[in-house]
Amino acid sequence: MIKGGRASDRDVFEYALLRVVPRVERGESINAGVLVYCRAKAYVGVRTHLDEDRLRVLDPAVDVAGVRAALSGIEAVCAGGETAGQAGRDDAGRRFRWLVAPRSTVVQPGPVHTGLTLDPAAESERLLGLLVR
Repeated sequence: MIKGGRASDRDVFEYALLRVVPRVERGESINAGVLVYCRAKAYVGVRTHLDEDRLRVLDPAVDVAGVRAALSGIEAVCAGGETAGQAGRDDAGRRFRWLVAPRSTVVQPGPVHTGLTLDPAAESERLLGLLVR
């Protein structure tokens, strides 16, 4: 969480890691992004970073373009709007809940965690550096 400011100045936020599981039957994964939601700021955002070399260690035949497309789809839903389909037209909270719903696809959300922040967008970048890069 961002340091500085009083606890009363901070807003509650939720976050979940995005994991790439190239071979679902094996259950091995790498972290490739972080989703952040802050209700008080009506903010939902994602930051991604795909380490292709680490991914290929898990599965040399992985469809990297497909993984990138899935991550781009998540980015589109976070950004909202018509291009992201029905989920993109929902409010920030519904988009976050849809994105963190359990699924067994190559890109999967991890458990949801909470914290306090002054700036949810900056929190996205901080968590990406701490948990993904």
